[in-house]
Amino acid sequence: MNKIITTAVLLLTVLTGCKTVQPLYYYGSYDVNLYQHFKADDISVAEQISQLEETVQMADNKSLLIAPGILAHLGYLHLKQGELDSGFAYLEKEKALYPESEQYINFLIENAKGGKQ
Repeated sequence: MNKIITTAVLLLTVLTGCKTVQPLYYYGSYDVNLYQHFKADDISVAEQISQLEETVQMADNKSLLIAPGILAHLGYLHLKQGELDSGFAYLEKEKALYPESEQYINFLIENAKGGKQ
């Protein structure tokens, strides 16, 4: 009888240890987008923006927390396209969601505005 109980407990312990843990942040296609950006593939900035905005939308749809850096990168891409309002808005969202990035994001905003702040 003790052997059966021991086997059952061992089996239960092994099976409960196999549960997968959901990631803390949603990255979507960010790793691919970042690679394409730095590799300077044949993907346009507009396409990168579209893909990252889709990632942000998917995170919202799934009620998942967007990974740090995605909104900042999206803001940077918008600034690169000359879309200042969108760019600054994404940078501010990054700062609001991740307060520890405030100093760096403020630095990026100041540089994008030409040092006038």
